[in-house]
Amino acid sequence: MKNELDSKFLLRVFDKIRQFGDKTDEKYRLNGIVAFTDLDGYTLFVEDAQVKLQYGFHNQYHYDYPSQAAFDQFEKKLKEIDSRH
Repeated sequence: MKNELDSKFLLRVFDKIRQFGDKTDEKYRLNGIVAFTDLDGYTLFVEDAQVKLQYGFHNQYHYDYPSQAAFDQFEKKLKEIDSRH
């Protein structure tokens, strides 16, 4: 399954999660989404209970999810964070 990622959207949502989320052990949580970076800050991780998104250098990204429904719910959560904050 191939999904196109809008990098500006993802970076905006990641920033909102960091601004408005609860921080625990270098991870930020907001509305069921967890966001964090690797040690050097070059790779972003955004995930919920079922979907994991890794976004890295040169706009390379990888999704890991069990079903299209899980992916759709994840995307819906990201859009809600973007629109509410």
